[in-house]
Amino acid sequence: MYTSFFGLREKPFDLLPNPDFLYLSRAHKRALTYLTHGIRERTGFILLTGEVGSGKTTLIRNMIRSQLRDSVLAKVFNTRVDSLQLLMQINGDFGLETDGKDKSTLLRELNDFLIEQYARRRQSVLIIDEAQNLSAEILEEVRMLSNLETDRDKLLQIILVGQPELRDILSAPGLMQLRQRIQINCHLQPLSAAEVREYISFRLEKGGNRNALTFSDDAVEAIAAYSRGIPRLINILCDYIMIDAYSAQTRDIDGSTVHELATDLSFESQYWDSGTGKADNAAPAPPVAGPAEAGGKASDTCQSNVEILTHAVSGQAKILSVIGSLNKRLESLEYMPVWDHAALVEMRERMDRLELQSEAMGRELWVALRQLRSDFIVKDLPKPVEPIPPRKKGGLWKFLWGE
Repeated sequence: MYTSFFGLREKPFDLLPNPDFLYLSRAHKRALTYLTHGIRERTGFILLTGEVGSGKTTLIRNMIRSQLRDSVLAKVFNTRVDSLQLLMQINGDFGLETDGKDKSTLLRELNDFLIEQYARRRQSVLIIDEAQNLSAEILEEVRMLSNLETDRDKLLQIILVGQPELRDILSAPGLMQLRQRIQINCHLQPLSAAEVREYISFRLEKGGNRNALTFSDDAVEAIAAYSRGIPRLINILCDYIMIDAYSAQTRDIDGSTVHELATDLSFESQYWDSGTGKADNAAPAPPVAGPAEAGGKASDTCQSNVEILTHAVSGQAKILSVIGSLNKRLESLEYMPVWDHAALVEMRERMDRLELQSEAMGRELWVALRQLRSDFIVKDLPKPVEPIPPRKKGGLWKFLWGE
């Protein structure tokens, strides 16, 4: 629809997991390095997790294209199955007959197949996507598949891919043996604000024209806030932005355009769970200008305070984003035996208290911001309000580390 207007060969923000459009952020580059190492070293289990839309499937497809061309590959995407159905999917994807065969027969034939491939010096790889849907019992049976081995090598390499809930499942006491067999463990973190700008430019360049659109700094900040750095949501929002820019016959995108589109799309309620009451990582509200007739020092002071509070709400969201990221890192460390769990628990409690305090402060700031905005539409201008002094630096660090 808009490709010719912007000088593009193809849509840059398509939702298909195309490896050609894989943007290697710091987290994605690290994960790809770990995955490559795991494949080359034939490690038994590899774990890859990330939020919905973080790029797990695209990363896996890139790895299949670059590392697994000469391998025998089985991919399982339907994980709401029992153990027999899962085994039938695995054997079927390896090209084995499955009709009318019981579990023991399927296991024996799978073992024979893997031995044959090993004799041919062909690597056998099993990729289980959406693995968070597997029960603990079925995950334990998946672990048993890794017992198919020779004296020197594993006959089957298993890659578990799933959402962060998979880590919670794997932390269960009954899955200790499986956890100990996971040698490569990586998690895809959301993109940072700087990476969001690079990501947008990268996708436009892959589409055929890096300079198709010019995004202002506040536009990029708004996209990063609404998407929380999730690539799929960046694609959705940017695709609408391009449609809107094509309709307006413009190539310049500012923050007000992004806020307007996000409001029209009900982006927060549509793509994020707004019913939990949590304000973590919430996108900042779009700035609201005062009425034309509001002038004088009182109006200027109110406008100044609106801007201060808007920045404060945005800053609060960024703090909560950092807290959320740290919490996820703590979760990934809690079940690793090399860490002192008592220290981790104490740190986790501090993080939880800090998150609650930040959420309460964010709600207070939001209420104050809404009150100030409402003051612009009343007939009598409010009395001048003293500017809010900036918060002292160092409070977050002192709270976390006690220094």
